[in-house]
Amino acid sequence: MSAAPRVASSRAELAALLADRRGRPDRVGLVPTMGALHEGHASLMDVARQAVGTGPVVASIFVNPLQFGPQEDLDRYPRTLQADLEVCAATGVDIVFTPTVEEVYPGGEPQVTLDPGPLAEILEGKTRPGHFRGVLVVVAKLFGLVRPEVAVFGQKDYQQLTLIRRMATDLCMDIDVVGAETVREPDGLAMSSRNRYLGAEQRQQAVGLSRALLAARAAAIEGAAAAVAAARAELATWPAVEVDYLAVTDPSLEPLPAEVPAGTEGRVLVAARVGTTRLIDNMSIVLGSPAVGRDTLPGGADRAVSSVEVHP
Repeated sequence: MSAAPRVASSRAELAALLADRRGRPDRVGLVPTMGALHEGHASLMDVARQAVGTGPVVASIFVNPLQFGPQEDLDRYPRTLQADLEVCAATGVDIVFTPTVEEVYPGGEPQVTLDPGPLAEILEGKTRPGHFRGVLVVVAKLFGLVRPEVAVFGQKDYQQLTLIRRMATDLCMDIDVVGAETVREPDGLAMSSRNRYLGAEQRQQAVGLSRALLAARAAAIEGAAAAVAAARAELATWPAVEVDYLAVTDPSLEPLPAEVPAGTEGRVLVAARVGTTRLIDNMSIVLGSPAVGRDTLPGGADRAVSSVEVHP
């Protein structure tokens, strides 16, 4: 079994643990999380280890209040620190940063923040105003505290990943932002810390999200509109799934033109509530080409998203 990671609960402790790494050729990897870790998080830590080799891997565990809206689940978000530390140990994480809210936001909510731009106003951003501002603020803070060369995020939160990459590019952060494949349950449900909120029947219904994405992928040979129609038809067979949005975009979440060449890559994204639990998922698709080898799940706004965005 791997050695227990060193734990830092303050910025000063984190700086001390990383001090002997500064100036060395080893790269530092960072995996930001909000805890309640599962196999999906463990896969991010594995990707970080592969990226930095013998360099240190830092995992942060912090439930960030800035990214929760007034009616969202901040208070009930699962906090399982001891189990999380065991996951970090099993994946060979070297340092775990577990700060308090006061440690991350001394003096309260910051007065200087980041404008996430127009990409934060669509999809998740349209449903959750201010969410991505809070995400980028805390990620920028973690980047400044850890100063990693590599940071790993899951593709399940695809819009978040896209915005963090844009922030790193626009602000010249010189960090390799890696998007790791979504890890799924055997029936296809994307792993999420919020899955534990689902009752048994709700859990069975939640698989409808991934089935809808597969339907879109299979129908993408006929184009984006057909992909959305197929996904919507599949979702209609899962009565407990209340769709928030369903959209097909290009891989950077920009709108697709009305006509695209065969073989054009795209992304299909969905958000829905199952009971009181809000879930998101997404999948790559290829428009205008047969979905060869893509019929099974992988192991792993005001501004229109596209002409085929659907809001029930």
